[in-house]
Amino acid sequence: MTSSDEAQSQNRAETTRSLLDDMATGDPAERLRLVDLLADLQQSAFGMLLFIGVLPSFIPIPGVAGGLSGPLVMLVGAQLLIGLRKPWLPRFIAIRGPSRHSVVRFRDVVAKPLRWLEKVVRPRWPAMLDNRLASAFTGLLLLLLGLLLALPIPFTNYLFGLLLLVYVFALLERDGKLMLGAWALGIVAIVVFGFLSGNLVQMVMHQIDKLMA
Repeated sequence: MTSSDEAQSQNRAETTRSLLDDMATGDPAERLRLVDLLADLQQSAFGMLLFIGVLPSFIPIPGVAGGLSGPLVMLVGAQLLIGLRKPWLPRFIAIRGPSRHSVVRFRDVVAKPLRWLEKVVRPRWPAMLDNRLASAFTGLLLLLLGLLLALPIPFTNYLFGLLLLVYVFALLERDGKLMLGAWALGIVAIVVFGFLSGNLVQMVMHQIDKLMA
C-alpha cells in the first residue's frame, strides 16, 4: 500500500469512529433522538439506523434484547427490500433513541475491534451497496435476521448482534466487499438457526394457522 493509499484509508477509517464519538459527546443522561441522528446523513443513513437497532441486542436481559432489536432490524431490512433511498420512521419511533451513556459504553467495548476493522475496510465494490437488486437482497437478509433475533432462541442475541455489526460497518464505510462477507455469514446464520433448527418454519406455520383459523 502506498503512503497515499494509507492516508486515504486512515481518513475513511474515521467515519465510524467519528460518528460514535459525536454521539458520545455531551450529557451522558441525554437521550439521542433518531430523527436528529439521521438528519445530516445521506448514504450512510441506513447504516446508522441499523446501528441504533443493533444496540439493544447487547443488553444482557433475556427476551428484552431481541424484542427491541429484532423489529428495528426488520424495519431497516423492509425499507431496503422495497427500494427506499433513505430511511422512513414513524414519529413515535423517530422521537426516541438510545441514551448517550449506552453509546459511550458500546464505543468503549468495541474500541479495539473497531481499530482493527478500520485497517481493512474501505469504500469499494459500490454495486454491492447501490445496485437495486443487491440492496433488496441485503434488505431480505436483514429482515430474516431481525426475525430470528426477535425469536426466543437461547444464547443468540450477542451472536446476531455481532453479525449485524458487520452489516453496519459495510453500510457506514461503503464497503461492498465486506457486504459480500456479511451476505455469506447471514445466509449461514439463517440456514442454521432458521431452517435447520425449525424456528422460521414453525413461525411461518403458526402464521398460516392463524390466517386459516
